[in-house]
This record gives sequence, C-alpha cells and structure tokens, in this order.
Amino acid sequence: MNMNKRRQILERLRAENPHPTTELHFNNPFELLIAVLLSAQATDVSVNKATKGLFAAGPTPAAMLALGVDGVKEHIKTIGLFNSKAENVIKTCAILLEKHGGEVPESREALEALPGVGRKTANVVLNTAFGWPTIAVDTHIFRLANRTRFAPGKNVDEVEQKLLKWVPAEFKLDVHHWFILHGRYVCTARKPRCGACVIEDLCEFNDKQYPAGE
Repeated sequence: MNMNKRRQILERLRAENPHPTTELHFNNPFELLIAVLLSAQATDVSVNKATKGLFAAGPTPAAMLALGVDGVKEHIKTIGLFNSKAENVIKTCAILLEKHGGEVPESREALEALPGVGRKTANVVLNTAFGWPTIAVDTHIFRLANRTRFAPGKNVDEVEQKLLKWVPAEFKLDVHHWFILHGRYVCTARKPRCGACVIEDLCEFNDKQYPAGE
C-alpha cells in the first residue's frame, strides 16, 4: 500500500468521525487508567457496567485504596481476571499516592511501572487523557492494519512502529480510535462488513465479504 492510499483511508475515516474517542466511560485521567486496566480480555460494555459502581465508591486513588482488594472485587467480579485486576488496581492506587501525589503521571516510564500497565495501556492513557500522538495497538487495530495492508506486521510492536512511521502527523492523535471503532463495528473478525465500509475500494484485503443487505 502506498502513502497516497493511506492518506485517503485516514481522510475518509476522519470525515466519517471527526472527533473520535474511547467508548470507555471516564471523567478524569485516574478513571481512564483504571478502566483501561480492567479492559484486558473484557469488553468496554462490561467494564463500563462495573466502573459505574466502582468509581462512585472510589472516585480517587485514596478512596479506591480504602476499598481494599475485596471491596474492588465486589464491583468488578463480572469482568474476566477480576482477582488479579483487583490486586493491580489497589497496588496502582498505592503507588499513585506514594510516588505521584495521587495524580496519574504524564510519563510513559512512570505509567509502565504501574502493576498491570504495559505499553498498550500507557499509550491509551497518554493519547486519550493527555493528547499524546501515541497509537495503542489492540486486537482490532492489529487485525485492521494487517487485513487492509495499511501497516502489516507479525506482532503488535511491529504494527505500532509502522503506524507511527506511516500515519501523517495530522492524523496521529485520532487514528487509534478510528481503527478500533472501524474494527469493532465494520471490519469485524469473522464476517467483515465490506459492503458497509467507507474504505472498501482502498482496502487490499483479498477475501472481502458482502453480507446481504449491505
């Protein structure tokens, strides 16, 4: 795929959704961090249901820490891996209070030092909370980048580096959300809705699907 085609893809996704954002519900960087921590191997819908009560009971790192591991578990037990996630949430709250004055650090190194926070989670927080032009590669973005041939790669790190290299600066802030939403609702894993896709003619996927009615 050439750069002209990549730009056309990004322009069409921008035209369709000029101001994309995450589907996780949050009011501040702390809530976003916790929501992303909980989202591993879970849907945004399930996380939002759990965090509604969790954020009401623990709106700050200090308040959430006071809930304890068992208190956090009560709110997130409908989410996969809730035992380990509850422990990571409590440890993270303690570190935020001890090392960062109760604030979420605007630093990749500091974020990745938090329990359960890897490069992808740090990228989401830096992008969505602080406006960094980072690109977090999740399963949807990995699939979309490879299927369309926009940025093919064998692993998430390779795809991320190609996206950072090939996505023009003006699109970098939003491309993460465009690709996630497009992968979640249009370029789905099993039956991509190619007939409803705004970039269908630019996509280089060889096995396009056209469900009836689209």
